[in-house]
Amino acid sequence: MRLLFAGTPEPALASLDALIGSRHEVVAVLTRADAPSGRGRKLTPSPVRARAEEAGIPVLTDTPRGEEFLTRLRDLDLDVAPVVAYGHLLRPEVLAVPRHGWVNLHFSVLPAWRGAAPVQRALIAGDEVTGATTFLLDEGMDTGPVLGTTTETIRPTDTSGDLLQRLALSGAQLLVATLDALEDGTLQPQPQPADGVSVAPKLTTDDARITWTDPALAVDRLVRGCTPAPGAWTVLPDGSRLGVGPVTPRADVVDLRPGEVRALKREVLVGTATHAVALGEVRPVGKKAMPAPDWARGAGRALVEAGLVLGAAEVSA
Repeated sequence: MRLLFAGTPEPALASLDALIGSRHEVVAVLTRADAPSGRGRKLTPSPVRARAEEAGIPVLTDTPRGEEFLTRLRDLDLDVAPVVAYGHLLRPEVLAVPRHGWVNLHFSVLPAWRGAAPVQRALIAGDEVTGATTFLLDEGMDTGPVLGTTTETIRPTDTSGDLLQRLALSGAQLLVATLDALEDGTLQPQPQPADGVSVAPKLTTDDARITWTDPALAVDRLVRGCTPAPGAWTVLPDGSRLGVGPVTPRADVVDLRPGEVRALKREVLVGTATHAVALGEVRPVGKKAMPAPDWARGAGRALVEAGLVLGAAEVSA
């Protein structure tokens, strides 16, 4: 079949690579326009655009509105348009162009976690199993009929980055299998069930702030769900932010009040509503991430010796 692949970030690359190696033909790629990146704010192509150009595939970066875009789309004579984290909503006239529609790969088992951050939200909620779904795009938010699913066990130490990497690979295989079955006529779309719907809005920086009065289990899940992005954080007494990487629950330490820090030779403990957690890496403002014990012996030493309690101050402007 003739395909237009729509996608933007790095997790979409596994699907693009799988489709390029499949029996189908990727005739063009649709991705977001180049965006400022890095300290110099230099315009940088999306990961999908860079990979497509390496493969010699024509790239469209038009915003999917207007008659000119619609005409270009129709001229491609498309059978189907697979989508992985593209980043734009598509109007009905655009959805109607490919003969088999737009097939979206979403990183949850729908109807659970509809929205922009399904992997992060599943981790924060403490789900034990997640997966990926292929479905036909419609005008709703991840509401179209399901074509295929695959499941993935969430491991106790998974970050959202770890889990998304695995789902990107298994999801790519699911996407190719879905397109094969569509071409063979062996696939019948199934409406999503009305029960089990949950939503996964994009995580904001405020969402990633650690509340030390929560139980240790909730703190652990929040930090893992926000790693690598948007990055969990807490507040130092001067109001500056301290980035926090994955923590290790320590059920044997129960004598620290929420946010209270105890620096030992090889670990830094912080109290929660239940038991302590051991900090992994931390990132002071303007510095690189470092092991928490190194920070406590260096830049954070005076704070720790003064009886540091994390999260007690207001955030500085």
